[in-house]
Amino acid sequence: MMGALPLLLTVLLCLALLALLLFLRHRSCLIFVFWNECVLQPIHDRLMGDSKEQRILRYVLQHAVARDPQSVLEAIDTYCSQKEWAMNVGDKKGLIVDTVVQEQRPSTLLELGAYCGYSAVRMARLLPPGARLLTIELNPDYATITQQMLEFAGLQDRVTVIIGASQDIIPQLKKKYDVDTLDMVFLDHWKDRYLPDTLLLEECGLLRKGTVLLADNVIRPGAPDFLAHVRGSSRFECTHFSSYLEYSEMVDGLEKAVYVGPGSPARP
Repeated sequence: MMGALPLLLTVLLCLALLALLLFLRHRSCLIFVFWNECVLQPIHDRLMGDSKEQRILRYVLQHAVARDPQSVLEAIDTYCSQKEWAMNVGDKKGLIVDTVVQEQRPSTLLELGAYCGYSAVRMARLLPPGARLLTIELNPDYATITQQMLEFAGLQDRVTVIIGASQDIIPQLKKKYDVDTLDMVFLDHWKDRYLPDTLLLEECGLLRKGTVLLADNVIRPGAPDFLAHVRGSSRFECTHFSSYLEYSEMVDGLEKAVYVGPGSPARP
């Protein structure tokens, strides 16, 4: 009887933790992401014998129309809103990305963080003739899925998928990838890399007057040092677009920072 007591307490503690997570998962970004990425996903992975990203790709291949980028986006949005949450920019913020790409009409666009290729498909489908998108992805498995997603969408000729760390690839863009300057940069990788990579892009001479930086998730999970830098610098003109964290009702936003050239490091 006494031996069963620790087991009972353990079960009760686990149930209490589960109840707490259920209560908080729609009220806190960190809890929400933890719940989906660290609780639900490992369970699904073990039961299904594959990864969430592979399941997203498989769903697209089964339900989307080949060489139809819009149907690919809709299939991913359906899967991630109804089956498993994933860290794509999503349909709501995606409309903001669409507008910025259509306004900017970039000839050379850089994406930091490809994940499963959702935003690469979203942006590449809107590029003008002859334009190109380079997307940098640290995880080789994600990069492979991104390449397959682009090929299915019929956009592989517009996009170059580069595997590696952003801080290693950015200094190579001019010589190895024949980039003069960038017209637009979409930041959607590790949030603590937003500011260092912005500084690195400028240091490497990849920003020109008018280059647009569009940063996702600046509210949730958040990129406070990046926001403080671009908003406080005379080298950038900023616009904030309020929206919602992908496939949720939690407030998030994108920051558009237009590079206006060298200047004093901070506004008076």
